[in-house]
Amino acid sequence: MMDLNRRNLMTATIAVGAASLMPSAAKAAAPAAGKQAAGFYRYKVGDIEVTVVTDGANRLPVTDAFVVNVKKEEVNAALTALHMEPGFFIGPYNPIIINNGGKLALFDTGTSEATFATSKGRTGQFMTNLAAAGIDPAAIDTVIISHYHGDHINGLLKADKSLAFPNAEVLVPANEHQYFMDDGEMSRAPKGRIEDVFKNVRRVISGDVLKRLRTYDWDKEVIPGVLAVGTPGHTPGHTSHVVSSGSAKVYVQADVTHAPYLFVRNPGWHAFYDQDPVMAEATRRKVYDMLVAEKMLVQGFHYPFPSVAHVEKSGTGYREIPVAWNPVL
Repeated sequence: MMDLNRRNLMTATIAVGAASLMPSAAKAAAPAAGKQAAGFYRYKVGDIEVTVVTDGANRLPVTDAFVVNVKKEEVNAALTALHMEPGFFIGPYNPIIINNGGKLALFDTGTSEATFATSKGRTGQFMTNLAAAGIDPAAIDTVIISHYHGDHINGLLKADKSLAFPNAEVLVPANEHQYFMDDGEMSRAPKGRIEDVFKNVRRVISGDVLKRLRTYDWDKEVIPGVLAVGTPGHTPGHTSHVVSSGSAKVYVQADVTHAPYLFVRNPGWHAFYDQDPVMAEATRRKVYDMLVAEKMLVQGFHYPFPSVAHVEKSGTGYREIPVAWNPVL
C-alpha cells in the first residue's frame, strides 16, 4: 500500500500545480517558416572580399540526352550513390561579387528576377539575396561576364527589361562577343538549343546593355586583381578568371564544370550544354590538373552554395572538397 504521508502529499500537489502552469505543446508550436534564409556568404582572398550570392538551383530531368556519351542509367546510379534522387539533376547558380577596394565587381548575373515566378522560387533569387547581403545593385560598377549563356547574362535585365545594374560597365570576352554577334555564325547555328542561345544573346546584349559594354582579352587583367583565362569548349569564348591578392588566389571557373558531384568526379562525361564537348573535356582536365598541382581554391558557379572548394585527384577524375564554413572574415 502507498504511504501517503503529509510530506509526499505536499510534494505531489506542488508538482501538479507546476505542470498546470506550463504551456501545452499545441500552444508552444510556432507556424512553419516555409522558406529558406537569405543565401549569401563572404570570405577573403588576401585583401579582396568575396561575397557569394545564390540565385537558387534548378531541377532538370535526367534524360537520355542529358549526358551525351553516357547512358542515363549510369548517371542515375551516380546520383543514387551520392544519396540524391535519381532521375533529376539539381543545378545551382552562384554569382559572386568582389570588392578590391576600388571596384565592386559582379561575376555573371544568374537567371534574372523574371524567372522567380516561372520557376516557383527555385531560381531568380539573386536580387533578393543581394539586398539581404547589404549590396545595392546601383553600387556595382563592373559586371564581368564569363560567357553568353542565359544563366550568366539574363540577370543584366530586371523583369521590366530595365538595367539591373544601372551604373555598371559590362565587360565581356572579346571572342565570345564576336562569335555570338556574328550574323554568319548565327545563320549557321544548328536548330534547337544553339539557335536559341543566339536569339537570347541578341535579346539581352542590345539597347542599354550594349551601350555599356566593353570587350576584354584573354591573358590580360580585366580589372586590378582579376586575370582573364581562356577556357573554351563550353562555348567558343568561355572564360574563367583568377582573382588574386598578394599570394592568395581563387580560380573563378564559371562553367569549366557544372555541378561537381557529376562533372568534377567524371570529367569525361559530356553534358548536353557543352557546345564543343571534346574541347570542353580537354579544358576541364587541363584546368583541374592545374588546380590540383597548385592547390588553388576554386569558385564554381554551379557548385553547391557557397560554391568554394579545393580539389584533388580521385581515380580517373577529381574530387571536390568544400571549404569549411567560416563564421568570421
